[in-house]
Amino acid sequence: MRELKTFTIPFVGLKLGKHQFEYKIDKTFFDFFEYQDFNDADIDVNLYLDKKTTLLELHFEISGSVNVNCDLTNEPYNQEIKVDFDLAVNFGEDYNDDEIHLLILPHGEYELNVQQYIYETIILNLPLKLIHPGVEDGTLDSEILDKLEELSPKEKQEKEDNEEIDPRWNTLKKLLTDK
Repeated sequence: MRELKTFTIPFVGLKLGKHQFEYKIDKTFFDFFEYQDFNDADIDVNLYLDKKTTLLELHFEISGSVNVNCDLTNEPYNQEIKVDFDLAVNFGEDYNDDEIHLLILPHGEYELNVQQYIYETIILNLPLKLIHPGVEDGTLDSEILDKLEELSPKEKQEKEDNEEIDPRWNTLKKLLTDK
């Protein structure tokens, strides 16, 4: 995959100690990954890099919102995102990113691209089911919600409430109370 140069950190030229990088993420970032589920995005990423003699420690703080469509009503709304993510970068013989919080770079590397980590952290921290806040608190007025309410199975519940209980069950219930 092509890398965006904005997200490449040349760590060789950095002094030992802590460094901060700030990124502003919008919809074009997700278009680059061909991810079309967002209508819009407004996300701030603060990356704190602590360079040590043998490793790099990265701490991502991601906050903002993405505009998505509700899974029930298809109404657009802003889904808040707030997540922290830590990554340790060590050096070894071969590139290895099998572990979630550990990246091993070959000894000759001099820069690190963090775009994939930012992308995955945002996508994986969205709820599985995107539900408009107005659906949960009942303030959203939508034709789809009205139709779902109209088609919900109410008659079956009323029948179950009105049916008489089989007398054999009453006899069995007595066994529990008779000791």
